[in-house]
Amino acid sequence: MRTLRIISSMDPRHGGPCQGIRNSIPALQQLGIENEVACLDDPQADFLGKDPFVIHALGQGKGSWAYQPGLERWLFDNIHHYDAVIIHGLWQYHSYASHKAITRYRRSNQNGHVPAIYVMPHGMLDPYFQQASGRRLKAIRNWLYWRLLEHKVINGADGLLFTCEAELQLAKLPFSPYRPKRELNIGYGITPPPLVIDEQAKQDFQRRFPQIQGKPFMLFLSRIHEKKGVDLLIKAYRELKKTTTQELPLLVVAGPGLETEFGQVVKQMAAEDTDIVFTGMLTGAVKWGAFRSCEAFVLPSHQENFGIAVVEALACGKPVLISKQVNIWKEIAQEGGGIVEEDSPNGVLRLFTAWSALRIEERTLMGERAKATYQKYFTTEQAAKRMADVLVNA
Repeated sequence: MRTLRIISSMDPRHGGPCQGIRNSIPALQQLGIENEVACLDDPQADFLGKDPFVIHALGQGKGSWAYQPGLERWLFDNIHHYDAVIIHGLWQYHSYASHKAITRYRRSNQNGHVPAIYVMPHGMLDPYFQQASGRRLKAIRNWLYWRLLEHKVINGADGLLFTCEAELQLAKLPFSPYRPKRELNIGYGITPPPLVIDEQAKQDFQRRFPQIQGKPFMLFLSRIHEKKGVDLLIKAYRELKKTTTQELPLLVVAGPGLETEFGQVVKQMAAEDTDIVFTGMLTGAVKWGAFRSCEAFVLPSHQENFGIAVVEALACGKPVLISKQVNIWKEIAQEGGGIVEEDSPNGVLRLFTAWSALRIEERTLMGERAKATYQKYFTTEQAAKRMADVLVNA
């Protein structure tokens, strides 16, 4: 069976959806499902050519909509090669072009092979994006775009694929008409961390950032973006330092986006605090070294559909300190793999305070439960089996 994934970009700097594709394809291949990817990236991009599956880079999309007319033509000419198509993400040209090409293909091949079409929203139907105070103009734009185009993508697909039950339920709220043919919670997973390079990864991370070497630290690893709550994180950390007599671990802030306007604001907030360390984006062994070396992972996000980095921390046996806006928080809280609070200044302060109050043996037990949470809910094998069941039985 052959499946085509369609996504705006496979650039790792764009976060979760492209990483989710990279995580799932090897596990699906083990189940006899081959995957290829079509994306709107420059064919010469330096991140291409490193994956063990075919990526059709059809040219850089233009503007924030990522307009690339070659996608629609390519899809119409090639869609007959595939048994199923999954559109990843919304609100950009690739979802509209895919729907348009597929609709045209179906009309011209009414008695021939027609692949099943699925949409994986990756949290992009979450009410947060219509309600956040800083997104009012974007919310109006999204509503107009929904009325004109995007509802056709959603309601015309054979089904919507969700990463967790919370995402499925939230997707019902912000837009109308919302009438998907099927709503399927297939879950999500990550490959386990590479244990064979465990100690070497720790050493590589420590050597790269000598100011951290030998010191305990808490790790934030995500995009430096207002949605992620990193400003709340820094404020709460500095506030706790003023009021506690305990010696706190360092706070390591890792991820792309420091060059943005928000990133510069965040750096300025921490400019006088040498216990807050910015590393930039971490990848490969250095990233795993950061996970393996930290005391705990922290992400007080205002909206997080799944949180691949959260699950990577769980897989490394690290407790996670997260907000209730991370959609997998119920599974984590139920299994005791972390601490959960509101995405507010006081909520983040309570995260730090609760962690600081734990005894060593309690932290160790929470780490063991974190690993067990990953194994119970979030392995690639589990997610691949659920997706394979959908694709095979379409």
